[in-house]
Amino acid sequence: MPTYERLDYGSPDGSHWGGVSSDAIAFRGATPTSAQGISTAISTTVSISTSPYGFSTSSEAMALVNAVSTMARRLVSTGLFYGLD
Repeated sequence: MPTYERLDYGSPDGSHWGGVSSDAIAFRGATPTSAQGISTAISTTVSISTSPYGFSTSSEAMALVNAVSTMARRLVSTGLFYGLD
């Protein structure tokens, strides 16, 4: 039978990690880091267009690609995801 260590005290409301953005946390052996802001590329306004891809310009599409790439790298750096080589 496996044994697991509990990281909270069993509150029925759950547990809270990283109470403020400067608290450093990590998962799966990664180096603990504090909260990182969302890339400004995510806040880029994408206008609705009749193009086949839904973007008015290639710059809008690249902004979305860059934002998703930034989020993926940050999830890997905290240890929540792996395999981004």
